[in-house]
Amino acid sequence: MTLEAPASAPPADLPSPPRPGLDLLIRVGGVVVSLLAAVVTALLELFLTPLHIGGVPIFVAVLLAAAANYGIAWFAVTTVGRRWAVAPPWGLWTAVMFFAAGVRTPEGDYLIGAEDLVALVTILVGSLAFAVFTYRAILRGPIVTKL
Repeated sequence: MTLEAPASAPPADLPSPPRPGLDLLIRVGGVVVSLLAAVVTALLELFLTPLHIGGVPIFVAVLLAAAANYGIAWFAVTTVGRRWAVAPPWGLWTAVMFFAAGVRTPEGDYLIGAEDLVALVTILVGSLAFAVFTYRAILRGPIVTKL
């Protein structure tokens, strides 16, 4: 009985060199998508703040702000590959919330009033979600990207 050597595998295709234009497009697209997501979630949270069941406020906007903003921060950093990518969606989300808190409707009402506990907690928790992600990213150390 003779043992035959296993057949060698066919040569694999060599990976193509990275394209800098495609990489830039993905990074810019990541920032744009994270900015759009920040605006959409901010508006959705504003619409969900007045929800009540039987006169008791429901804090679903707070939960959405925590989960969505942490996810947006993760998406931005993952697609861009840099920690600074958290700043644009965080700033835009905060600007939308502060704009809503300072603007009156034609009837004279504020979109977010000083007595609206759910909206105020949503602003706090939503901004803290971005801050927690950033803090954890700083503790993790530098991002290693493979080119």
